[in-house]
Amino acid sequence: MKLSIAIPVYNEAHSLPILLEELRSVLKTLSCDYEILFVNDGSNDETLEILTREARGDSHIKILDFTRNFGHQAAVTAALDFATGDAVAIMDADLQDPPALLPEMIRLYEQGYEVVSPQRRSRAGESLFKRLTASVFYRLMHFLTERKVQRDVGDFRLLSRAAVVALRQFREQHRFIRGLIGWLGMREALVPFDRPARRAGRSKYSMWAMLRLSWTAVTAFSAFPLRLTMLAGVASSGLAMLYFFYASYQYLRNAIVPGWTSIVFVQCFFFGVTLVAIGLIGQYVSRIYEESKGRPLYLLRGSLNVASLPPLADEAMMAPPSRFPG
Repeated sequence: MKLSIAIPVYNEAHSLPILLEELRSVLKTLSCDYEILFVNDGSNDETLEILTREARGDSHIKILDFTRNFGHQAAVTAALDFATGDAVAIMDADLQDPPALLPEMIRLYEQGYEVVSPQRRSRAGESLFKRLTASVFYRLMHFLTERKVQRDVGDFRLLSRAAVVALRQFREQHRFIRGLIGWLGMREALVPFDRPARRAGRSKYSMWAMLRLSWTAVTAFSAFPLRLTMLAGVASSGLAMLYFFYASYQYLRNAIVPGWTSIVFVQCFFFGVTLVAIGLIGQYVSRIYEESKGRPLYLLRGSLNVASLPPLADEAMMAPPSRFPG
């Protein structure tokens, strides 16, 4: 068996030495071949220099270098495209995805599970607001995707070769990997764990980035917002009809007082509902427009220790590895 460990990195110079030390310690206990595939997502610190130095001394370490920052989901996609292992473990570089879980994940994989997903029981080092919003997000996605997205499960996964090959077929621009994995419907095992605090550096997911990912997740896997606007339209039409009957009754009683307040209220209400509906439709149409361009999901400036290109290499632009420092 060969294990591929896929790790997207963006400005993780402080975390990498600790991560590599723990990974090597765990991998020594495993009786399998392995590769550690780092995807440098446009880092502007010493991340690439550290990785290059390590890769030149250890052929198990492989590097894909993006031309710019394409985002975490694109980096995970690139790692899956180039991974050669029988199983692929996706994890972050901040050690909040503990390498110590790998032996248990491999054990479940060997039992026949095609997806092994660590599930967070607790989230150390995070604010109450972050924990609350994360809880709301996962429960909302669990509902909107008809339970395809597991609660409190991130991108930290172990995937079988069959799952990886299936995921390579998904090339949409707006990506939500954990939703795509859930969509596959493959046999999945959950491994509860207590998520540790970040060991070094700082989180790259700002509040705005989290909101963008949430919106991508909702619009990529559910038409619920569009159905919601239809329900809002039906409700507003019903209220307008009730108001019509009320106005007609007042007219028959000769009790109508000339004024503009009610008219302005009704107009503003309907205009608001209409604009929200148009805006949501525009969001979905814009995603169709972006998909129709057929642009690659990422571009590579170069690679190191990557012996051959995968079938999907035409999705990336390769350059000679002379770009690497040192």
